[in-house]
Amino acid sequence: MSEEVLLTKEGKEELEKRLDYLKIVRRAEVTEQIKTAREYGDLSENAEYDEARRQQAILEGEILEIEEKLKRAVIIKEGKKGTVSLGSKVDFVDEATGEAFTYEIVGTTEADVESGRISNESPLGNALLGRKVGDKAIVNAPAGVTTYTVKKVY
Repeated sequence: MSEEVLLTKEGKEELEKRLDYLKIVRRAEVTEQIKTAREYGDLSENAEYDEARRQQAILEGEILEIEEKLKRAVIIKEGKKGTVSLGSKVDFVDEATGEAFTYEIVGTTEADVESGRISNESPLGNALLGRKVGDKAIVNAPAGVTTYTVKKVY
């Protein structure tokens, strides 16, 4: 797992906040759940204890995953002005339907289509990289070939 994790500055800050929350708040909550469950008695037949330990394992796994991402984090630097690159927001239009879209191109860790953030490794994100206003991006997707025209890069 020595691969770089591409993040925006904001994305890195979000991961750091999440890590702090998990280590400070959530760990204390799970520890308290385990302590309370132990007080119920026989641990061999204690569903609350088993569940609390399961939650602890999930929590520790998430903490390790975030720590590893932060170790390998590379902050996305601004690309050339007017050219779609990692960290760019881009407005573009589907040539066939006229439907307009706005997305930010980010690394896979931060990708969230519902929040308007697509991965540079997705077919659409990859097709948009390097394009300028007026350029066409052709995307080969499972639904077929779609052509988009870049309208604005910021």
